[in-house]
Amino acid sequence: MAVPLSWADGDEAPSPPQNSPRTAQARRPPVVLPHAIESAIWRGDALGTPVTSTVGTGFERLDAELPGSGWPCQSLTEVLQVQPSVLEWRLLAPAMRTLVALGRQIVLIGPPKAPHLPGLHHLGLDERHLVWIAADKPVERLWATEQLIKANAAGMLVSWLPQARQEQIRRLQVCAQGCDGPVILCRPAAAEHEASAAPLRLQARFGIDWELRIHLLKRKGPPHEGELMLPSVPGGLEAILTPRLRHPSCLIAARQSREVFHAVGSPSSRQPAGRPAAAH
Repeated sequence: MAVPLSWADGDEAPSPPQNSPRTAQARRPPVVLPHAIESAIWRGDALGTPVTSTVGTGFERLDAELPGSGWPCQSLTEVLQVQPSVLEWRLLAPAMRTLVALGRQIVLIGPPKAPHLPGLHHLGLDERHLVWIAADKPVERLWATEQLIKANAAGMLVSWLPQARQEQIRRLQVCAQGCDGPVILCRPAAAEHEASAAPLRLQARFGIDWELRIHLLKRKGPPHEGELMLPSVPGGLEAILTPRLRHPSCLIAARQSREVFHAVGSPSSRQPAGRPAAAH
């Protein structure tokens, strides 16, 4: 049985020899890195600098929270939402407009609903620059996504892959490193708790005042706290909404306050306690 050692009263622990490795390490001066190397080191408490280019999202608040200030190219981005094919158009349309203006193609793979041409016009998108691939089966969507990523023929590729597995997403991330445009995967909100090789993941949902509420689940940088409120009135309603209808939350709050007031009763209509009502 090992017996712990202790020093007797009055004795001091022997100091390490002068030529011991610990003494030599303590005497060694701190290493000073060259400025080029020091500036290239990424620290986890700051947003990372992407090694590839980015495409601006069109939302200043969102750009300020993303490495490189936009949707990353040569990389995967996951957009998670409760109901597919509802808000991804409003989230991605500003970046799509930028790419379409440069003559690039937007490729859509397996959207749950057919693209609505009048709605695309309201978003400022020309359907002649959109390529829609109708793939119903999960294996068809996955195959088409991988082949188009490898072909590097799209300014932005948006694919709906609700049933993709972790190893499949990892394979797409490897392929996306050779794609010059952003690759967006639309997946269900339940995938939040699944591991993913996508460097950027965000949860998106609607707000009551026509805004998008964005929470960054994963990014190269510190954890994101809270939600980003991005103003996003649908294009078809921008010109007809009155100032009151632009803030439905105020109307709902006013209605709830009136309902509570009527339920409790007006103070002026109450009779004082102990005094009978006047006879007519």
